[in-house]
Amino acid sequence: MTTRPIGATAPTTVRELSVEGAYEFTPEIFPDRRGLFVTTYQQPQFTRTSGHAMPVFQTCQSRSSRGVVRGVHFTATPPGMAKHVTCGRGRALDFVVDLRVGSPTFGEWDTVELGQDTFRSTYLPIGVGHGFVALENDTTLVYLMSGPYVAEHELAVSPLDPELALPLTLEGAEPVMSERDVAAPTLAQALEAGILPDYATCLELEAAL
Repeated sequence: MTTRPIGATAPTTVRELSVEGAYEFTPEIFPDRRGLFVTTYQQPQFTRTSGHAMPVFQTCQSRSSRGVVRGVHFTATPPGMAKHVTCGRGRALDFVVDLRVGSPTFGEWDTVELGQDTFRSTYLPIGVGHGFVALENDTTLVYLMSGPYVAEHELAVSPLDPELALPLTLEGAEPVMSERDVAAPTLAQALEAGILPDYATCLELEAAL
């Protein structure tokens, strides 16, 4: 049996993702006969990693059936929004996509498997797109967000863009998507339309968090 004093700092492993400024956090889990305890966000460690705090303006949750695809979503910048995402139930393949025009990793993406067994989380800096495919029924993701949800600021790039080539297809399950995501532009179309975030602006807003 492993126990943990309430309030003690739990060690977390940090991995820098291939998208600049994005991170994976893997916390230590403390199981006992009652279940488990885990700390999925620690501001001191987050600040040491990213160089700034994460102001949590609101928290949100989504619940998805196996094969559901959400994203690739991003917020018009300015105002921009940073996100910290973890999975409290089920499993999801999480996508971090660099949509910042001028970024050294523009157009690149990385994946993290989030789930109730590891309680990993991802941090997406301002201007980086987020998406996922649910690997199990009742997959529940929890989002810490640095700003308010404003419908007209929320934009999307198609997760089916062949140039991105995100691994969305699950055996025996067709992707289930919202009408908005199905109709979303490709990365090239979004670039041409001028709706993608500017890298320098994103860095300025990120530093001010």
